[in-house]
Amino acid sequence: MSIVVFPEDPTTKNKRLKFEERQAIADWLLKESKEGKLKYGSLKQADILFNKSRRTILRIWKQCKSSVDNGTPLDVSSKLVGRVGRKRVEVDINQVKETPLCRRTNIRSLTFAMKSTVFRRIKDGTIRTHTNSIRPQLTEQNKKVRLEFCFSMLDQSTIQTNPKFVNMFNYVHIDEKWFFLSKKSERYYLLPEEHEPDPYRSCKSKNFIPKVMFMAVVARPRFDENGIELFSGKIGIFPFVVKEPAKQNSKNRTAGTLETKAILSVTKDITRACLIEKVLPAIRSKWPASDSNIPIFIQQDNARPHIGVNDLEFVEAVQKDGFDIRLWFQPPNNPDLNVLDLGFFRAIQSLQYQKVPSNVDELVEAVERSFDEMKVEQLNHVFLTLQSCMIEVMKGNGDNNYKVPHLNKNRLEREDNLPLQLCCDIGIVNHVSTLLQQ
Repeated sequence: MSIVVFPEDPTTKNKRLKFEERQAIADWLLKESKEGKLKYGSLKQADILFNKSRRTILRIWKQCKSSVDNGTPLDVSSKLVGRVGRKRVEVDINQVKETPLCRRTNIRSLTFAMKSTVFRRIKDGTIRTHTNSIRPQLTEQNKKVRLEFCFSMLDQSTIQTNPKFVNMFNYVHIDEKWFFLSKKSERYYLLPEEHEPDPYRSCKSKNFIPKVMFMAVVARPRFDENGIELFSGKIGIFPFVVKEPAKQNSKNRTAGTLETKAILSVTKDITRACLIEKVLPAIRSKWPASDSNIPIFIQQDNARPHIGVNDLEFVEAVQKDGFDIRLWFQPPNNPDLNVLDLGFFRAIQSLQYQKVPSNVDELVEAVERSFDEMKVEQLNHVFLTLQSCMIEVMKGNGDNNYKVPHLNKNRLEREDNLPLQLCCDIGIVNHVSTLLQQ
């Protein structure tokens, strides 16, 4: 007698046995039995042969034995017909809306508020999870300035027919960010504890983890018609550190050895010196020679350490080597209008945390290496994301209550359909123009 083996189908969630499977198991059990008793080890062998549990095999054998004892035809069909099993408890989803947000921060508190289980509703998509972050509060004047900024980024030659943004090739974005030596809490994927122990991390104070502030300077990358990189756009990232001799001996170095220390209080004088001594030379050395005669706008936020657009020392420094470099401010309370805050800093930091530095020198090296490792295409993508955010700003009359649009930039790039500039609906542009004239 040939044995038919029915392996479990991983593509289905239905665990009920088909009639053919039950019949095959029953025939094999009857063949292995003698005078209504199974041979020793037959159940275990059936478990392995048919890939079913002992409980399932034993239940089918009881049906076979009952038929033999009563002299009735063998019937091993399932007794479960129609809708069987535990019925689903209906939940009034409107209770979720009526529950305060403060009681919807975790599954347990929401369950107690609704007096019902919600985990399965989350799995089937009836209830969704959402991570919420605080955004800068905007005044009416802030919203108007945002609209003016976004409107000024439109190509004025196309504004009457098919409005689209300028290519932003002559805009340099600068911003500062603290990079920490490590995070307070980190997640790892490990083997079971008997094979791999939990990692141990320590520091003198988790509230004072060593950190260094960096000033990043980026522009939009440029490619030729074949996609060959002409200009990376990564002008530089500069740490605010100082070299000081050690005052006394220690186990790590002798007195007088130069050691790197972070500048924890960045002032206007320090920012001015960084712009004049590091940023301007980097722009002049890396900027494409073909565009050296057009104005270059350095966009910065409104942080107090930043210098004014008419700073005398800066204006004197930019009037060299034939470059026309100008400083200007982005609208206040608007991190979403700077490519560094919009996504580039986050990408650098994720790479930096994979370097595991142990001191300030290694932290500086890790951040600079992460900056260099960032793909040029990703920087170009962030500039397109910036344009999509500007469209959302104009749609919302200058507000920042919107989701960052997903443009499927990687797919468009693979298909050679990635746009250089995004177009904006002419109705939105006319509406914004009317608001600004009021």
